[in-house]
This record gives sequence, C-alpha cells and structure tokens, in this order.
Amino acid sequence: MTKIKIVGATGYGGIGLIELLGRHPDAEITAIVAREDVGRPISDVFPHLAGFCDLPILDAEDPAAQAPADVVVFSTPDRVGMYQAEAALAQGAKVLDFSGDFRFTTAEAYADYATRHGKDPVHAAPQLLGKNAYGLAELHREEIRQAPVVGNPGCFACSCILGLAPAAKARLFDPRSVICDCKTGVSGAGKKVSATFHYPARYENMNAYKLAGHQHVCEVERELSLQYGETVMLTFTAHVLPICRGIMSTLYAQMDKAMTEEQAIDLYRDFYRDSPFVRVYGSKAPIGTHCVSRTNFCDLVISVDPRVNRLRVVSYIDNLMKGQAGSALQNINLMTGHPETMGLMFSGMYP
Repeated sequence: MTKIKIVGATGYGGIGLIELLGRHPDAEITAIVAREDVGRPISDVFPHLAGFCDLPILDAEDPAAQAPADVVVFSTPDRVGMYQAEAALAQGAKVLDFSGDFRFTTAEAYADYATRHGKDPVHAAPQLLGKNAYGLAELHREEIRQAPVVGNPGCFACSCILGLAPAAKARLFDPRSVICDCKTGVSGAGKKVSATFHYPARYENMNAYKLAGHQHVCEVERELSLQYGETVMLTFTAHVLPICRGIMSTLYAQMDKAMTEEQAIDLYRDFYRDSPFVRVYGSKAPIGTHCVSRTNFCDLVISVDPRVNRLRVVSYIDNLMKGQAGSALQNINLMTGHPETMGLMFSGMYP
C-alpha cells in the first residue's frame, strides 16, 4: 500500500487529491497537514468526505505529521515545497509539488518564471534542479518514473501543451505564429478569498487578465520548443468566465505546409496513441467543458482552416483535475510503479 502525505490539504488541489485517493485501490493517506482547522477531522470541514476520509488536520510541527511516507505532496503556494522537499527526500519519500517550485530544471529557467510571477527569483533548493521532472505524463513518463521530485504542471500549461505538442513535434507551424486564447473557471484562482472573485464581481462578468505576461507561458514555450527543436514563442491571453471549473483553450498556429483536417487528426491520434487520457476529435464533434468536467481527460478538437492554412485546436480540461489533482495522481502512479490510469479511469456525468 502506497503511503501518501498531503501538505496544504485543505485547498482545492489537496481536497481534489483526497477525493481521488479515496477511489485508489493501493493508496493510503497517512497524514494531512494544513495551517487552518488544525485538530479537526477533515470531514468536519468538508462534510462530503465523511466516511471516506476522517483524518485529523495536523499542524506541520505535530510529530504525527513527521511520519514517513512513500510520497509527500505539497499542495501549497510557491516557495513552500522548495524549503521542505529536502527533508522529505531524506526520509526516503518522493516529492510531488503543485506549485511552480519544481517545474523548471535550471535556476535560470526558474528565475524567469518567478520574475513573471512576482516572486523571489532565487530558488531555495537549486541542488534539486536537474534531478526533478516536469509532471506532464504524456510527454515525460520515463523522467517522472525515475525522478525523486516532480513538479505538477500549471493548468493552462497542461491545456496548451497537450493541444500543440503533436503539431510542434511535426514542425507543422511557424514557431512565431502561435496564439493561445484561454478561458478558465473561477476556481482557477484558488480557494483564498478575494474581492476580485467575490460573487457579485464575477456574476455575468468575464475579463482578460495578466496581459503583461502570464507565468504559465514559460512552461508552454519551453515544452513546445523541446518538441519543435527550435524556440517557439507565443501570444497568450487568459480570461476568467463566470463558471466554477473548466478550461477551454483555443490554439492557433500558421501552418508551414498544407494538410487536411483528416491528416491532422491522424497525426494527433498517432502522437497520443499511448496516452489514455487524451481524446482527439474532428471539428464537428459536440465537445465542451462538460465532457471533461471532474475527469482526468483532455479532449482535443482539431480543425484546419484551408483558406488561410491555419491550424486551430480547441483543448478542454477540468482545471482542478487534469489541470491539478488528476495529473497529480497520474504522476503518483508513475512515481510508485502503478498503472498510470489507476484510480482515474472514469467518465464524467451527464448532464
């Protein structure tokens, strides 16, 4: 039985992982750690967990929170995991971090990300960079299996990278022509209360944000460049919509060669033939965010506009699942030698 400790267990990511682990046949949550509601059973705070997870919420200094685990998950803000990962590794655990702390394998790449994010650009555990893996399983399975530390991908990054990686690998497009037009639900801002995300501010309102530069651009450009074999630079626009969860990313790229939609679909299906959570559709498929809601699937709708020879891909994920907790469990499975799909292969619910 794989033993898992979750630090930052009461945020959206932590709760989502607890919900998923309740379905896992070979995982046991040994400790849940948070700053708030310490001492209370987590099912008192989140009643829907009653009977599924009733563990007490522990303070980080509680001796019970120091018990060894096979995997320590940091569902925490930036610059928490980087300070605590070394201690977890010293106890023999592997580390999975939800923040940007370990999404980059060099201090320079981290500094670029942190600067865009308004954080201290100096990494507190540079000795671990280069030993870590980027936790997008569809592109980095083998690295994830071997790495002691894995950085879970950003939600927008997951959506955009999966949507464009096959085209980048085939060098279908001009590497300076990519546009990522992305919409997310309000839960993408996290659980922390903010006037910007207060109900009256969000009801019947949608807006673009971080136009000066979104932190996830660093991940997307790096991963697409690795696939392309040349630097890919893109224009990224994030929007927040008055829905709870879900991401729809409409991705555009100017093609360098003529290709029909059918050929593009074949290319994508071949690229993802061993990726059970990526589903590829043609432009007439009735796909929307509801198709992936509360699942670990990424649905890709492939379209080619022959008039202007432009590729258009619409990528749908649940930002709290494939964009967070679902990818986390997928990574945990790989890190611990389990089948990638264990505890994750279920459909959404209609309607």
